Amino acid sequence: MNKNNILLINPWIYDFTAFDYWSKPLGLLYISSILKEQNYKISFIDCLYRYNSGILKITGKKKLKKDGFGRGSFYKEEIEKPEVLEKIPRRYSRYGITEDIFLYEIKKMPIPRVVLITSIMTYWYPGVFRVIEVIKKIYPDIPIILGGIYSTLCYEHAKKLSGADYVVKGSNMESLLLLLEKITGNKGNNYSKYEQNLDCFPYPDWDLYEILDYICIITSRGCPFRCNYCASYQLNPKLEFRNPIEVGREIGYWKEKRKIRDFVFYDDALLINPKKNFIVLLDEIINKKIKVRFHLPNGIHAREIDKKIAEKMLQAGIQTIRLGFETVNPATQKMTGGKITNIEFKKAVNYFLKAGFKQSQIGAYLLIGLPGQTLQEIKDSINFVKDCGAHPRLAKFSPIPGTKIWEEARNYFNLDENIDPLFHNDALLPYISPNISEKVLTNLRPICQCKL
Repeated sequence: MNKNNILLINPWIYDFTAFDYWSKPLGLLYISSILKEQNYKISFIDCLYRYNSGILKITGKKKLKKDGFGRGSFYKEEIEKPEVLEKIPRRYSRYGITEDIFLYEIKKMPIPRVVLITSIMTYWYPGVFRVIEVIKKIYPDIPIILGGIYSTLCYEHAKKLSGADYVVKGSNMESLLLLLEKITGNKGNNYSKYEQNLDCFPYPDWDLYEILDYICIITSRGCPFRCNYCASYQLNPKLEFRNPIEVGREIGYWKEKRKIRDFVFYDDALLINPKKNFIVLLDEIINKKIKVRFHLPNGIHAREIDKKIAEKMLQAGIQTIRLGFETVNPATQKMTGGKITNIEFKKAVNYFLKAGFKQSQIGAYLLIGLPGQTLQEIKDSINFVKDCGAHPRLAKFSPIPGTKIWEEARNYFNLDENIDPLFHNDALLPYISPNISEKVLTNLRPICQCKL
């Protein structure tokens, strides 16, 4: 066993539904590059890698089915539901490679000195736990470090129940490197540089993937808003920006090296302070004639859109726009965070349409199922978005501990204070909400349809 061998794992998804909407473990890929800088040798298993040769063999497909932007379905196998979800009348599945393929991948790799496992959605923790369980059976004496979103937001739950030897919260690289040094004895250098600014990070290790349809990019970390339903600030309390010129270089680098056409922004606050950041990046893309396509799935802030930004976005190759709108009700807008008004939203959509974007490209997230929200408010929000010329996208509310709305939501949905993180899943809304049933959701979907 080489003391510098590190195995990185992106676990399965255990859920009622899942789809590859540009889903990659970006944080883990950054960690891989940093560990390589510190002289570690990296092995990697992405349980959600749709191009895994074993999966293609099982399905009998020579080519993977995907849409024009690289998105597609995960392979899935139905599994038994957790006991607390037994009464939910939906099928529960493991998404990603099979367990046999997982075992095969592990046995191909050198014996690791440490295993690092990431976690994404809090309610996907059963997939994380199963990965830990399997690793422990194969390598009972090898330490496992668990990090990511679940371990940060549900630290005590993960520490008590996951089976990991170490559970880390937050994104402090210096602490993780010191922990690895303590375990392995590998003495690195200048750990503190990774805490100075985001430009000190190397590019994410996309070369871990043999086949790539898209690449995910961040220009910033954190968000200045404190929306009452969102836990983003718990993950990244500080708002930080990368040098936009350097972001442009990274995009050009991957376009040439991996022949990537589609790039997906993962920022929580892509349009904050645009004159110093996003507009500079757009100009860099335009001036360097980097011919790619960009997608903004995380809900950008419509308040920042003006004629100039909309036109530059079109010229730079933005293809997919998602606006955070939530609701047409001014009182609810103010209560949830005050980041948008109806007038600002309408102006933003109008700028996009005048610039040349199509309605099908301009989606607006509407939050449904908030405590006390009426069905009429949801319908009014849908119709307002359509009247403005955008495409309504329903986003089901899910109660998350630590958010400002948590106590109100817990009482409204009659949830225990220490509720299982499985109940953070927005798929459960029709089964815990007093007024948003499955029938209501079914009736809302046709209203959202636009003549695109």
